[in-house]
Amino acid sequence: MSARPRPAPVPEPPEEDGIEQGKRLIRLSDDRSVSLAQRLANHFYRMTWATPFHSMRLKGKYPLKLLAVPDDVIPGDARAGKALRAGYFLFRGIKQPVAALDWRKIDQPEAFVDYLHSFRWLRDLAAATSRDNAVPVAEAQMRAWLDAHAATPSEPAWRVDNAAWRILHWTAYSPLILSSGDLVYRSLVLNGIARTARHLDRGADKAPMGLPRVTAWTGIVAASLLLPGGEPRRVFGEAGLKRALEGAFYADGGIISRSPMEQIEAITLLSMLRAVYDVRREDMPAFVNQTLERVVAALLGILHGDGAPGCWQGGVPIDPSRITTIVAASGIRTRPLRQARDWGYQRLAAGQAVVQVDAAPPPVARLARNGCASTGAFELSDGPTRIIVNCGGAVMAGTTLPADLAQGLRTTAAHSTLVLDDSNSTAILPDGTLGKGVVEVELERHELEQGSRLDVGHDGYARRLGFTCRRILMLSGDGRELRGEDVLLPVERKRKIAECPLAIRFHLGTDVEPTLTADRQGALLRLPNGALWQFRVGAGELAVEDSLWVDGDGRPHPTQQLVVNAVAGAGGMSIGWLLRKSG
Repeated sequence: MSARPRPAPVPEPPEEDGIEQGKRLIRLSDDRSVSLAQRLANHFYRMTWATPFHSMRLKGKYPLKLLAVPDDVIPGDARAGKALRAGYFLFRGIKQPVAALDWRKIDQPEAFVDYLHSFRWLRDLAAATSRDNAVPVAEAQMRAWLDAHAATPSEPAWRVDNAAWRILHWTAYSPLILSSGDLVYRSLVLNGIARTARHLDRGADKAPMGLPRVTAWTGIVAASLLLPGGEPRRVFGEAGLKRALEGAFYADGGIISRSPMEQIEAITLLSMLRAVYDVRREDMPAFVNQTLERVVAALLGILHGDGAPGCWQGGVPIDPSRITTIVAASGIRTRPLRQARDWGYQRLAAGQAVVQVDAAPPPVARLARNGCASTGAFELSDGPTRIIVNCGGAVMAGTTLPADLAQGLRTTAAHSTLVLDDSNSTAILPDGTLGKGVVEVELERHELEQGSRLDVGHDGYARRLGFTCRRILMLSGDGRELRGEDVLLPVERKRKIAECPLAIRFHLGTDVEPTLTADRQGALLRLPNGALWQFRVGAGELAVEDSLWVDGDGRPHPTQQLVVNAVAGAGGMSIGWLLRKSG
């Protein structure tokens, strides 16, 4: 057992940047899955799409034109756009020849299918070439989609989030799909937009809670502003959007799935909605502005020195220039959120160092398809260089990454934290959902004269193995030293607590070169820019093992990790460690 002196308490400075000093208990919210009755009701509703009754409800007056064309300032992927001009769709490294595409049944991973049905590729096409060159390509695929899906709604083409994204992209890129002199075709496109809006009117509240439901209501509001006679729909849509936003985000602005990827998607979505209001010279409702401000601040709170987000909940580090453009498109100027109390990400920043910590239970199973057992994990960056990372990448399952590898990237061992008995702090079930594990997280934070101190404890191993886990982190005021202590505390229970192997994992960023010291109690970490960080540990045995890290394009890169191995006795254990910048 190794103990490390803790900082002596000093008077606390006034609270700033929204940081809540002192202790807090965070509990996992009710994780009941969607009830059988709800699943049956939703299944029955989808079955009605193929009936004449539903088709009749989608009928209405044919719009003669769009009232405006909103600007889309979100950057497209010119590489994917050039590929489309060359004859194939390109998505996360997967190619789909246009000539072989059957819009009725697309044999591609689900994310690729959604990319196609949402018409996001219009943005990529527009980024790659001139309007004159893009029109024939866009119109040909638009005709093919209408032929396959305009008459009868079906999933996934008419799933409400895909339908809503389609309205946003069809209207923003209407010059590419409505330039034809064929009046029959133009009428079909405009009627397709109107029918999609009516479909959303009836199905938005049936979408899963969170981003899908917000997306559906955003599509309704956009249609109300861009199609003639939309005032009644606007009143209805804005009321629904308000409800959806209240249910999708915590009070601190973090999305309930706890996914940075969905956080970015939400900002993109609401920024496109802002463009719709702007082009109609209408004021966006205050509740949307207020939500957007909180959502942007929460995202900025998990950006590293390189400008890209940390790898949380299976995410990847999106291109910093894209993040900058998306935030600029939101129209929001705000400071990073340093303490996301409900979303769960704590930010310690000093000098050039940024530390991010997952200080909350994992997301509830029904809200997160790629949820990770990462409670207590941290990442550390020094300027633009990531020193300690999580592997990330689970969201890329089925595209650039095999499903079994993506599943492994969700485990506790794929994160920079303590792993007990080579098991997950929250179970990952065979069907991919999260099971039992972390229920409560105790969080204590203080801003001290000598730096920031964070104490995070969780009960993920308490029932199975008899220990609660605590991680204490102290970042110095100059950002050149991060002190840590991982503590296992026994809990009272009927069964005797047995000795248990543990591993504290520190996954290293790409190109960080570790060299072990002779006593196997430390390592020298050489960064790509020549800077050096020293790592020392007070107990256990230090080893260097292979690891991997998934980049923003979903490509895995071989890396290394520092692993502290030890055995915890029945009385618990404490292991202190230190990361210090040299020179």
